[in-house]
Amino acid sequence: MNLENQRAFTRRVFLNRGITLASAAVTVPWFVQRSAMAMANPEGAGTSIAGVSQDRVLVVLQLAGGNDGLNTVIPFGDAAYYKARPGIAIQADRVLKLDKRLEIGLHPSMDGLKSLWDDGMLSIVQGVGYPNPNRSHFKSMDIWQTADTSGIGEGWLGKYFDNQCSGAPGADCSGHAGVAIGRTAPLAMEGRAYKPVSFESEKLFRWIGSDMDEELAAGYERINRGPDGAPTSPADPTNNAAFLTRTALDAQIASDRIRKAVGQQPLVGYPNSNLARQLSMVAQMIRAGLETRVYYVTLGGFDTHAGQGSVNGPQANLLRQFSDSVKAFYADLKAQGNDSRVLMMSFSEFGRRVGQNGSNGTDHGTAAPMFLIGPMVNKGALGKYPSLTDLDNGDLKYSTDFRSVYAGILEGWMSADSQKVLGKRFAPMRVVEKV
Repeated sequence: MNLENQRAFTRRVFLNRGITLASAAVTVPWFVQRSAMAMANPEGAGTSIAGVSQDRVLVVLQLAGGNDGLNTVIPFGDAAYYKARPGIAIQADRVLKLDKRLEIGLHPSMDGLKSLWDDGMLSIVQGVGYPNPNRSHFKSMDIWQTADTSGIGEGWLGKYFDNQCSGAPGADCSGHAGVAIGRTAPLAMEGRAYKPVSFESEKLFRWIGSDMDEELAAGYERINRGPDGAPTSPADPTNNAAFLTRTALDAQIASDRIRKAVGQQPLVGYPNSNLARQLSMVAQMIRAGLETRVYYVTLGGFDTHAGQGSVNGPQANLLRQFSDSVKAFYADLKAQGNDSRVLMMSFSEFGRRVGQNGSNGTDHGTAAPMFLIGPMVNKGALGKYPSLTDLDNGDLKYSTDFRSVYAGILEGWMSADSQKVLGKRFAPMRVVEKV
């Protein structure tokens, strides 16, 4: 198909299938053109992403607010834990014990995750952090999302797509290769060239059919022409680079395939929670066979400065939501036959201080556990649980750099060169056992 015919074809797809933007943008990037073509021919277009493993999916689950790792993965055999937290420590007889030798266990509200541990589907990376930790939510999150202690630059998953997809607009990566559930895409998924799709709900996408505003179609035609009015190649920087920078951050794009996928009924029951809704949407997109390789979901509210000791307190309820939602998600994937394709990584921007504060809560700290979930994980407790007595001004000293976990995922699961993505060499942690 030549360029002019391709443009006409894509314009007809948009007009006939009703694709539009959820923002006010009136221009359409090349990756949406590719998505529209894939939608019109779902069996043959958009199913091959250069350099990206077609069979493996990564789901990133962010616990926003700074989850208290000490009351999540509990060192029930350490007297220092109970001494530091007389009002909020979880008593040993209530802990869901995981490893009697290491004397660690889960918060009593996390029986869903405990069942995944029993099934060999859970890996806990202990004492994860980075040098010279920052206790600001925003700065620490930027550090985690860029994989750089400066917190400046593109997101690590965005750089993954930039590298795997040749780092050029119009390269062979569909706009569906990365999907974030939420109002805006996280920094982690923003690359120099690659921009992900983000949305809160399929109901937020306008479906306007064949009466789509002609100005949108006209604007689409304009961006595919150079300054002299002549048609430009899809890979020409004058065609896409400036446009991506200008509009892709606020453009929330839907396709017929995504809408139909999310509209399916899950194969299992999910809890009634926001995280469960997000994970159910992800599960249905995986079930529909979308070419997406990375999904990103978020559970917020972990900034527990008060009331943390209650069995129905804020952290307990959040950990229950996390645990039950993840259990349902993997039950759904198993019913689909897709559980072995999906690795989940869960993290928080920092942990909390060792000692409780005056409000029976905890203040911003440093190191915390990460969770890796799926049938392929190197099950068990990885890394070293940080000392509760050898502290850095009241904070835990990290024992595992989070970028070693990223490197392990990139190389062991996503078949990528971690040094190109992370900017320097970090020893990859063996996070995957079965491939």
